[in-house]
Amino acid sequence: MPGFAVQQGASVLCAHGGQAQPTAPSPRVWISGASAVTVAAPWLVAGCPFPPVSGGPCVSAAWTAGSVRVTSMGQPLVIQGGAAICVPTGVPLAVAAAQPRVRLT
Repeated sequence: MPGFAVQQGASVLCAHGGQAQPTAPSPRVWISGASAVTVAAPWLVAGCPFPPVSGGPCVSAAWTAGSVRVTSMGQPLVIQGGAAICVPTGVPLAVAAAQPRVRLT
């Protein structure tokens, strides 16, 4: 699954519209002036409007699939076409906008 590499500061949203940010970007790989993000780092979700009585809001997320051939410190990089699951709702994260220079498979 090819896709553009995701850097810190990219626009990543839960399925309900909450903003997600990585907790620990990779200190070794920089893309367009920002740190790349590996699948090992958990993400925090803020501003999810899903009501608590329905099982929400989304609080955190973890990536389950990322780049296949490119790694940083032994971990795959997060890519725009990767897969992530939010906790506690189980909905996916979506990368709305990432840098357009580095495309990975």
